[in-house]
Amino acid sequence: MSSNTSTHPILGNLALGYAPMIDAQRQVLATRLTLMPLRPDARLPAAELKAAIDEAWPTGTAVISVLNEALLDGLLADPPAKHLMLEVPAFMVADHAQALLDLRRAGHTLLLKGRPLQALAPELQACFKYQMLELDDDRQQPLPPGPAKLLTGMRGAEAVDEAFKRGASAVLGWSVSDEPLEAAAGAARSEVQADLQVIVQLMSQVDQGEDIDKLEATLKRDPSLAFKLLRYMNSAAFGLSVEVSSFRHAIMLLGMARLKRWLALLLTTASKDHALRPVMYGALRRGLLMEELAQSMDDREMRDEMFICGLFSLLDHMLKQPFARLLQSIPVPERVRQALVEGSGPYRPYLDLVRAIEAESGFDYRHAAEQLMLGAEEINHAVLRALAKAGQLE
Repeated sequence: MSSNTSTHPILGNLALGYAPMIDAQRQVLATRLTLMPLRPDARLPAAELKAAIDEAWPTGTAVISVLNEALLDGLLADPPAKHLMLEVPAFMVADHAQALLDLRRAGHTLLLKGRPLQALAPELQACFKYQMLELDDDRQQPLPPGPAKLLTGMRGAEAVDEAFKRGASAVLGWSVSDEPLEAAAGAARSEVQADLQVIVQLMSQVDQGEDIDKLEATLKRDPSLAFKLLRYMNSAAFGLSVEVSSFRHAIMLLGMARLKRWLALLLTTASKDHALRPVMYGALRRGLLMEELAQSMDDREMRDEMFICGLFSLLDHMLKQPFARLLQSIPVPERVRQALVEGSGPYRPYLDLVRAIEAESGFDYRHAAEQLMLGAEEINHAVLRALAKAGQLE
């Protein structure tokens, strides 16, 4: 993906949503980008939409879902790049049979959404790599033959597990619900797990303004963490002209604000539990999207806090503790605590918007945008920039 998206007016007429495509090993295979016209009767130019998609996603697999028949007609006639999968509703297949066959011959990948009323001819069925079915609609009947099955409509680990038990090759959705963890769920655990305690201690020391000697001593307790810091500092992405060979040098170059940000990022991506990969995917994108939505703020501290707020918003599910207990040991700014523990404060409306985008809900998207007085074009550019940055960090 490209993080330098140009202005595309069509993005002001759409609500964007996104969700991960997850395989049975809980690897994220692709991102589905859903495009929902804000006015169903609006006439929107497909060529402009194609240009926006191609620019935003020049590399990497994605599924493009367009919830507008006229716009999808245009993309079937003039499709985006071949690494982007187009989602085609089953009811449109018969009327676009020749276009679908032409796209397959040209090397494009297609995804069939739903069950056709009649069985597809073998040559048409072969056009599709996946068939997407709703988990709830298909609980009472076996999965049909044909393309690999991609189940959607779930939220939470149990629903994802059920989809794979039913024979899905992959799922579209989130492997964690957005319900906050209740206090009873974390009753058996009062401490942050041992392999993350050095990160939490460093965060506390940075928060308390302790000197570099103490930070260096703590960092040396975890050789793998120290290695990750040096690797990060010497990466091409960091862009230093000199090699960083000591922890002290790394901490001095980073500065306290960036060190705190790096530690927060590490805390949410350090789990060795493969089942949490989609949750880490979601947390990183939430943090980056909250930060992008805050770009118009003059206060750099607030932008950093918005990043932490989004990044930590799934931490209760990762560490199996409710926020009220978890944030007693992990230092966060007061406005972040308000959003995560009390569901209040200035960052909560932004978190609501991010959740609406993840839910691919046009109604909730419009409501949250109105609450923040943000335009769709501004929000959608923030979404595309955040997804691009996340892809570069992973």
